Order: sequence, then structure tokens, then C-alpha cells
Amino acid sequence: MTQSTVRRLALSVVATIAAIAALTAMTTDAWARERGSSGEAAARDAGEPIMAIVSIKSQQVTFYDADGWIVRAPVSTGVKGRETPAGVFAVLQKNIDHRSNLYDDAHMPHMQRLTWNGIAMHGGPLPGYAASHGCVRMPYGFADRMFDTTRIGMRVIISPDDAAPVEFSHAALLVPNAEAMAAAPQRAETLARDAAEAVKAVEETKKAAKQAAREAASAKASLRKAERQKSSADADLAAAEKALDKARSSEAKAQEQGLKAAAKAAEAGATLDIGKADTDAKVEVAAKPADAAKAERQKSSADADLAAAEKAIASAQSNVAKAEERKLKAAAKATEVSAKLDAARADATSKADAATKAAEAAKAAVTRKTETAKAADEAKLALVPVSLYISRATQKLYVRRNTGKPWPDGGEVFDATIEVPVTIRDPERPIGTHVFTAMAQGDAGLRWTAVTIDSGDEAKNALDRVSIPQDVLDRIAPTALPRSSIIVSDEPLSRETNYRTEFVAVLSNQPQGGFKTRKPTPPADPWGMFPASGNNWQPGFFNFWDQPSQKRQPSNKPKRGPQGKPFFW
Repeated sequence: MTQSTVRRLALSVVATIAAIAALTAMTTDAWARERGSSGEAAARDAGEPIMAIVSIKSQQVTFYDADGWIVRAPVSTGVKGRETPAGVFAVLQKNIDHRSNLYDDAHMPHMQRLTWNGIAMHGGPLPGYAASHGCVRMPYGFADRMFDTTRIGMRVIISPDDAAPVEFSHAALLVPNAEAMAAAPQRAETLARDAAEAVKAVEETKKAAKQAAREAASAKASLRKAERQKSSADADLAAAEKALDKARSSEAKAQEQGLKAAAKAAEAGATLDIGKADTDAKVEVAAKPADAAKAERQKSSADADLAAAEKAIASAQSNVAKAEERKLKAAAKATEVSAKLDAARADATSKADAATKAAEAAKAAVTRKTETAKAADEAKLALVPVSLYISRATQKLYVRRNTGKPWPDGGEVFDATIEVPVTIRDPERPIGTHVFTAMAQGDAGLRWTAVTIDSGDEAKNALDRVSIPQDVLDRIAPTALPRSSIIVSDEPLSRETNYRTEFVAVLSNQPQGGFKTRKPTPPADPWGMFPASGNNWQPGFFNFWDQPSQKRQPSNKPKRGPQGKPFFW
């Protein structure tokens, strides 16, 4: 390699290093300027922000309290293909030092989430034009300043054009009742106590029902045992009676046999006596005739039969006595067991009735618990602002109220128990998208404003065309508070609306590129120095503040310095 070639290469390297140094200095200065920016403030004391309106056309965000605008600042929304969706949102989650684990560890300081698929407001660099991947970048200092002043549920309206709230009144707007408002806190407290007592009652009645069920089961088992004992005693008594009958039958037969044997013995004795007398008269004593000998044998046999019969009678009588004793015992046992059976049956019936009543009481307690919990929740929700969304696309009315209950994965849970059909006159005709907000208490109840971001119809005409069901009004209007809102729109609720959102609705006639998941950063350009946005080149520095997405993407993290900043800071 010649010296001239080496010299040219060296000069090229020096020029490249100088260019990088200049770019680094430029981006560092820009970052410092943005970090110190706090936007423009109104010349009055500011109240708590009620809404923020982002104008995509003017690249500006304006925050409003009950009396009008309080601060405004420039923003940078989504580039072409990744446009920030225009529509109606609310703050869902806040994180003072958020970093995306899906988008190159992108730093999103003072992040205020608008959707769970990645749209948020946060601090970021502002090149003076749309440069994000869908988020709303605000000046660092401004984002820092506003972070502590907003609350979960604050309305955020992203308009394709310039929009601002205007004073508005209409008969369809919510009108609170002074008496209901005054009674609401006490009612919520009372119902909360009732709900707590109902919970205790459920536990107590469940325990009582379990105990009653155990006692009923035990009584039923005792009844079955008594029934078996009664059956056994009845069987023993029947057997004893059968044995007694048999013994008596045997005694009767023995008596009959004895009578026969006695008669035969008497007959044989008479025959023998006659034979002896005859013999004495005819022959000498030593020479007995054969007839006398025969008579003696018959008498001896008859006496033996008589003795046997008497013995059989005695045995039969003994058996009868034993059988009678057995019967008496069996009858006594049957009587005793019968009494126990009657008592067991009565006890089982009583315990079964008690178990049924205890189960019914437990069921009633559960029902009361559900009802009181629902009433307590409704009373508690009456103490927070309410939002209504009326969709011409679905012909439905939706109600959302923030329960204040945190969700483990982030954000807070919104009550969505009210969703009913709604009547819209001329439903085939566009109605536009209008946001009506109760800014503060007024002489007539509430002071309202209207913001229109898609003028299918005028705001007044839009409300004229809607008939809100009276039962819904009865539930929510008497305790309507400032920050409550009614949204009327041609659009259905976005799929982003769920249990952790108030309402998310986007204009279908505007780009929604920001809902797309960003592609991974190409490995050949690890720091994103030279991406393009349309036909306008922009430094990759701005690509470090893209919103997260629910879809996981491979990450190419930039090298970081000692303070955790990208190396060129």
C-alpha cells in the first residue's frame, strides 16, 4: 500500500470521526434542550388536569383543567406507517422510568400509557415533526412536570386536526341530585358495613350448615342402626314364638302319649290282677300258667311306656317354659328397640329438617352477600366519575367506572357491568365523534364542555339523536361528578378496550399504524444511525423511544455508558 493511499484512508477515518463527533454533539445538545423544556403555561394558577388534547396536525398537546387550558407543549407523534391513532383514550398506567423490553430497551421516561398494545405519552426527543412509532413524545421537562399532576383515567383525546373544548349544555347530559350526592358517602359506608356483615354471616351460616349436615348424617346412621336392631329383635321374637309353638305342640303330643300309656298300663294291671286271681284258684303257686306270665310282661311293658311318656311330658314342659322365657325376653327387647327406633326416626327427621333449614339459610346468606356486595360496589362507584360510550356502529351504550383496584400486571380495574342497547335516530347517518366532559360543579349541577374530533354531525344534533335508557340514568345520573363524560361516536370500541381500560376508540377514517408491532432493528445497524422515515432521513437517535408492544420482538440493545445512557451521550 502506497503512502498516498494510507494518507487518504487516514483522512477518511478522521473525517468520519469528526462527522460522528458533530452528530453526537448535535444530538446531545438537542437532548439537553428538550430535557429542560417545560412548554407554555397559562397566566393563572393551574388546577388538576381533566383532559389532554393532542393535535396530530399541529404536533402539540394541551392540558385542560376545569377553567380552560393550563399548559401546552410541542410533541412528536408517529411517522408514516406508524401513525399515532386518532381517537379517544384515557391514562391506564404510569411509570416514571419505563423501559421497553420489546423495543431495544427503549427509554420512555414519565410514561403514561394509553393502550396496552404500546401507545403512550412519555418524554422523548422532538425533531420538530412526527418521528415516533406511534407514541406521543413530549419534551422531557414537560413530561416530568405533568407526570405528577395527572391521574389514572384522565381523558386523552388525539385529534387529527386542532380541537379544543367548548362550553356546552344539553338536556341529555347527566344532572346530579343534590340529596343523592349528599347521602352518597354515608350510603357507601353503610352498605360497605352491610357487605362486611354479610360476609361474616356467610361464614357463620356455612359452618352451621356443615354442622347440621354432619348431625343429620349421624342421626341418619343411628336410624339405620336402630332399624337393623328392630329388624333383628322382630326376627328373634318371631323365632321365639315359633319355638314356643313347637314346644307346646311337643308337650301336647307327650301329654297324649302319656294318657295312652297310662290307659294301657291300667289295662295291663287289671289284666294281670285277673290272671293272678284265676291262677291262685286253679294251681299251686309254684306252677304258674303261661297266661299269667304273659300278663306280667305286658304290665311291665306298659309301666315302662308310661314312665317314658311321663319323662317326655316333663321334658316338653321344660321346653315350653324355656320357649316362653325366650319369647318374653324377645318381646321385651323388641319393645325396647321399637322405642329406640321411634326416637331415632324422630331425631333423624328433626336433624334433616334442621340441615335443610341451615342449608337454605346459608344459600340465603350467599345471595344476600352477593346483593349487598353489588349494592356496596355500586354505592362506592357512585363516588367516582362515570363515563358513557354510545356507539352508532354497535347500537349500544357502555358504562365504565374506575374501581381503583390495582391489577397485578399493571393498571387498575374498571367496572363494566352496564352494557345495554341504545336507540339512535337515523342510525344509518354518521353521527361523528364527540366527547362531552363534566368540568366542574355549576349552578345547575355540572358545567360541561364538548370536543368534536370527527364531525359527522354537530355535537348538539348528536345528543338529540340519542335516547339513553331511563334505568341507566337512574343508576348513574343522581351522583354524577366532575370528570364524568359522555362519548358519542360512529366507531365501535377498539379491541384495546378491556377490564383494565376505560374506553379506547379510534377513528376508522384515520391511519392506525401505531397499533402495528415494530420490526426488530437490523443487526447490520446496531445503533439505528441511518433509518429512514418515508423520504426524509432522520437520525437513528430518535428510534430509541418507540412504544412497547404486546408481541415480543428480538432485542438489539445499544451499548450503554457508566450512567446507563447510550454511548454517544
